[in-house]
Amino acid sequence: MAIDRKERMTSQKSFIFGYLKGTKTHPTAEIVYGEIKKKLPNISQGTVYRVLNNFREKGEVQTIETKDSIHFDADISDHAHFICEQCGKVYDVIDECSKCGILKNKKTKVGKINKYKINFYGICKQCK
Repeated sequence: MAIDRKERMTSQKSFIFGYLKGTKTHPTAEIVYGEIKKKLPNISQGTVYRVLNNFREKGEVQTIETKDSIHFDADISDHAHFICEQCGKVYDVIDECSKCGILKNKKTKVGKINKYKINFYGICKQCK
């Protein structure tokens, strides 16, 4: 994680970033707060929200918006997400997109693709 030299990496930021890096569940801010509070009982909800927003602004995490909430993903590599329209869970979709001709060649009629953000919507296997 690239932290601005003027900004220190506090233990709170480190815990939050470590949690995000270690999960594939794309948690909401509320879930992140609940999990971090188990390790750092004195951390405030406002601190967690500010840290998450700061990570997002600096491009250190990405956000995925669903109809009800915003989810956080520390994997900022190019990959798509599947969003269940019933339960709201977010899943990584990596292999399917890498086989797409446009994304494989990274070229379109209008220009070269440098990065992408694609969301697929449907009903997940658990909700079907």
